[in-house]
Amino acid sequence: MTDDLTSNCSPGPGPLQDRLNRDCFCIDVDEASVWRAVDAAAGGVISGQALAQERPHLFSTGPAFISQDEVAAMEAVAGAIETVAELPAFQAAVLAWGPASARTAQGPRGALMGYDFHLTPDGPKLIEVNTNAGGAFLNALLAQALAACCPEVAAVTAPRSLAEFEDAVWEMFQAEWRLQGKTGKPALAAIVDDAPQGQYLYPEFLLAQAFLGRRGVETLIVDPADLRMVDGRLTTTDGLAIDLVYNRHCDFGLETPQTAALREAYLSGGAVVTPNPRNHALLADKRNLTLLSDPEALARLGVAPHLITALRGLPRARLVTPANAEALWAQRKSLFFKPAAGHAGKAVYRGDKITRGAWATVTAGGYIAQDFAAPSERRVRIAGDPQVRKMDVRLYTYAGKTLMAAARLYSGQTTNFRTPGGGFAPVVVVASDAVAWTDGNGQLCAPT
Repeated sequence: MTDDLTSNCSPGPGPLQDRLNRDCFCIDVDEASVWRAVDAAAGGVISGQALAQERPHLFSTGPAFISQDEVAAMEAVAGAIETVAELPAFQAAVLAWGPASARTAQGPRGALMGYDFHLTPDGPKLIEVNTNAGGAFLNALLAQALAACCPEVAAVTAPRSLAEFEDAVWEMFQAEWRLQGKTGKPALAAIVDDAPQGQYLYPEFLLAQAFLGRRGVETLIVDPADLRMVDGRLTTTDGLAIDLVYNRHCDFGLETPQTAALREAYLSGGAVVTPNPRNHALLADKRNLTLLSDPEALARLGVAPHLITALRGLPRARLVTPANAEALWAQRKSLFFKPAAGHAGKAVYRGDKITRGAWATVTAGGYIAQDFAAPSERRVRIAGDPQVRKMDVRLYTYAGKTLMAAARLYSGQTTNFRTPGGGFAPVVVVASDAVAWTDGNGQLCAPT
């Protein structure tokens, strides 16, 4: 161990994963290798080097450490939510405030769900649920780019293989296809988002396109405004019929003119659309958290006691209404305010920083107030200097089962991909009975 920063690491009190997040600098991310993989996937369409220059904070410089127990707790929450979402009484309650398009059920469960957590001394706290969750393909590559300082550390940080991840994702897309009564496999797929080449996560679209291509599915990356319905089929403006849509657009109910053809395709079954308005309404509308975090409400809906127990750790959430606005303002310093259909941290307000002008927006309707759960922290190297970054952890799931975990490091109110040393970070899972691996000077390095 010759790294000067490693020599500053020392064992201390507290859970091992917390000590590693604070003091371990012996595992780095080889960011250049990730961008080389993106460049290869792009196939000359756009330079990976150019993408990297435009997105200097997409990837963090180090991994995040979490324990097996924390992973198990997060998986229990995600599984419980997906089970509750299948109950007719819960569906009736949440579809009552969802868009009309969500009342149509075509079968698909929603590709690549995202469950976001803050890790606290009292255990993981679910912050929100996301359809259209970005980053899985990028994080699968990122996990392969961990560079440990020595063989002993490398041996205990080996990630899930990329091939294993891709096999699971392919089975997910096949399952979505079959759930809508299809056989075989789609001939043509489309990755759909607003002005896709201008999206910050456009590199991931290229990876998903290349992945599906390797599975024999020709794939386009298109804006929904360039789609049409012709003779009951979703087509491009060039007349190519699309069988499967991997939907990354954040018009979750497909309610805008831009998504009109995609909405018609979903409602009519003219294409398999995943994720779709029903997936969002049942799982990711933030108003659902007002039920999921309320044991008494869950009991009234007939939720089984063991599921209620699994969800007891959720931060309490309430709808903001004229009746409770004054009380919530008084409690605001312990609350976070979020729009029901929000995404990417947009239009959210931390209560201890909210202004009266922003409060007028919140009380106008469509917001929840959620008990604040502080994020955990990871120290990363910035020009050789260890600096603290906030951290959240996302489980990417399908049908309640984990496909992979990844972290996001940031400064400020929410994740933003604008922080030096921040961005997506690979997760290293620490065994519950792990002890610190140390160098010859007895300095904390990594688990074993």
